Amino acid sequence: MTQDLDGKVVAITGAASGIGLECARQCLAAGARVALVDRNEAALAKACDDLGDGAIPIVTDLLDPGSVDRMLPGILDAAGRLDAFHANAGAYVGGDILDADPDQWDMVLNLNVNACFRSIHAVLPHMAEQKSGDVIITSSVAGVIPVVWEPIYTASKHAVQAFTHTVRRQMSKHGVRVGAILPGPVVTALLDDWPKAKLEQALEEGSLMQPKEVADCVVFMLTRPRNVTIRDLVLLPNAVDL
Repeated sequence: MTQDLDGKVVAITGAASGIGLECARQCLAAGARVALVDRNEAALAKACDDLGDGAIPIVTDLLDPGSVDRMLPGILDAAGRLDAFHANAGAYVGGDILDADPDQWDMVLNLNVNACFRSIHAVLPHMAEQKSGDVIITSSVAGVIPVVWEPIYTASKHAVQAFTHTVRRQMSKHGVRVGAILPGPVVTALLDDWPKAKLEQALEEGSLMQPKEVADCVVFMLTRPRNVTIRDLVLLPNAVDL
């Protein structure tokens, strides 16, 4: 029997746009209340206004340790509980290593690795104490297949995969499930610099997915019976042959 999201509280980072926003929308549709965690206060307020009842804004800068420390108390004050945490926020960098900017690497690695791990660590004691919880991490197919044109992003997602499965094993005895969603290319703000014609062609050819397709999988993961864990869920557009 699947579990129900009715009455549950799900927190999602990077929730003001893209995959995070769509995951918030689908979790709300499944009956949960959703704490949308993002540093963009204006975008967060608009997202919560658009989503309506059950959407809770939690302004958090994941690159600021003090702000991350205030995240869980803010969620509990506003929602009273936390049942699932989706560490979704991230950044992307690709291109030829010879042309790269190491300062940009630092930003991507800090957000995709350090901030991701710190935000998860912030909620784990609460879940261990209540002996129940779910943690889902937005990884990438690049976390299991080295993508030659994005060495730094690929490295960050390999780190995410290693963290996911070591923490999963540690937390299972506390009743906390930890798993990763690994999408292929998705239409998000990371593709804002793509020409419109290229974007439309990629969608027509089936080499890009929409955020809702990822969000549907996240809801699926959260609603599995408590005796099973989806360790990795890889989701690819049909035209991507990996």
